[in-house]
Amino acid sequence: MRPNIVLITADQWRGDCLGVAGHPVVRTPHVDALASEATTFARHYAQASPCGPSRACLYTGLYQMTNRVVRNGTPLDGRHDNIALALRRAGYDPTLFGYTDQAIDPRTTSGDDPWLRSYEGILPGFSVRLRLPEDVGPWLSWLKARGHEVPSDPWQMYLPQGSPGDRPTSAPSRYSQDETETAFLTDEFLRWLDEQHSELRAGKPWCAHISFLRPHPPFVVPEPFNTMYDPAEGPDFIRAETLEAERASHPLVDYWIGGQKRSQHYVIGAGDGLVCDWTEADFRQLRATYWGMISEVDRQIGRIVAGLKARGDWDNTLFVLTSDHGEMMGDHWTLGKFGFHEQSYHVPLIIRDPARPESFGACVEGFSESVDIFPTLMAAAGLDAPAHLDGCSLVPALEGLPSPRDAVFWEYDFREVASGAAQDALGLEMDACSMAVVRTERWKYVHFAALPPLLFDLRDDPGELVNLAADPAHAETRIAMAERLLSWRAKHLDRRLSGIELTPDGLVDGRGRAHSERQVVPGYSRFAPRCVSKDAISQ
Repeated sequence: MRPNIVLITADQWRGDCLGVAGHPVVRTPHVDALASEATTFARHYAQASPCGPSRACLYTGLYQMTNRVVRNGTPLDGRHDNIALALRRAGYDPTLFGYTDQAIDPRTTSGDDPWLRSYEGILPGFSVRLRLPEDVGPWLSWLKARGHEVPSDPWQMYLPQGSPGDRPTSAPSRYSQDETETAFLTDEFLRWLDEQHSELRAGKPWCAHISFLRPHPPFVVPEPFNTMYDPAEGPDFIRAETLEAERASHPLVDYWIGGQKRSQHYVIGAGDGLVCDWTEADFRQLRATYWGMISEVDRQIGRIVAGLKARGDWDNTLFVLTSDHGEMMGDHWTLGKFGFHEQSYHVPLIIRDPARPESFGACVEGFSESVDIFPTLMAAAGLDAPAHLDGCSLVPALEGLPSPRDAVFWEYDFREVASGAAQDALGLEMDACSMAVVRTERWKYVHFAALPPLLFDLRDDPGELVNLAADPAHAETRIAMAERLLSWRAKHLDRRLSGIELTPDGLVDGRGRAHSERQVVPGYSRFAPRCVSKDAISQ
């Protein structure tokens, strides 16, 4: 029998902010307990940011250079397969709790479609049990029904108790720990889970994608999490000695820091002052609140695991916990997610495959990527993944084999299509506002389409503070890393049809196979066009 599937994404969760990751302060007892019955991938990386682009990579198994979702609001090309469609073809009913942030392909609908006015579209293939976009309308209605006074401006619901919200504070939210958006989604999932044990559904494997908005801002959290962490605790921020030195490190960094408004980062009531002008104490308070938000999400993950165990589903449920991207959280004088820094792209990944109990408690130190999740879920469920994906299955790693990756890659596109702000500020054409990163054990190389490159020695400079790209002593390394990045791009250009050849013997499909394993698909001839199915070619 195929397993049930739970895929949880917790938005903006840094890969180092877990107890199991060895963080000196953050406490995540429920995730740590999960990890003891699962496999932790310690060096897992997202392939893009912000939310829409990063999720497009996760859902399609394709790098940004192929899926071409480059910003929130970039339409996802309707020709792309995705994890929900593939699981639906296999007989699952993939059901969404939350959001996917995939803008609709405008060629597939009419001009009056309301989905053309939002980047928060639903990934094709999902049934929607509870959609909870960033405006969180269903949650606010639920709070109102519970007796809360909901302001006419819904963002005001995030003002901390007794605070104007003009700067970071430890004041709690206006709602309790049982009334957060995370708890609201968890409640609905557990109700739905009960329904899967009805007479009509009993015995059928199910699939749920739970997409939590937190620990994404607004930066406010209920008791007891609001004071769980002392702002004075924790490591020093990783950044240049002065703000001026940080801004001088690269034109993209200067542009990002100079444009970061406090209100844009959901400190409700903070106005349009710059993030970088906050004090050390302000940044530390924000970080303590962020850690509290992580612990709040951890509590709800514990409820999900307990619910699965109580209903007898745990031992037949493939369970995946990850994030779409990370959070700078004061490092390099910034908030949010952008560019090339580790903090924005290193994210958690924990996989529990009940069919492989020998993997429980293991930690994989090799690299993995978000594009690997699609093929991993398919393989662990006993299904064939589409052959053209950029990701690779992590099932061999679950079975104790070493990771096939000795490097990770990601991309960041900083164009602003609607406003043109980045293009104007940096003097670039829209399609030149892009960069790609290759990161190995020691080196990180960042190549821009039209800005100066970056090279960091992560062994000697883990904080990425010294750019060696212009140092003649490191010219050979820079060239080697640039060649590696170019080879990666050449290998992963869109392969949907490039691995197929039409021959007199039929259609030959060599995608994802060694030459000796290439597949000849009979039934294709010029006179009797019994072509392989559309689904076979699309895969």
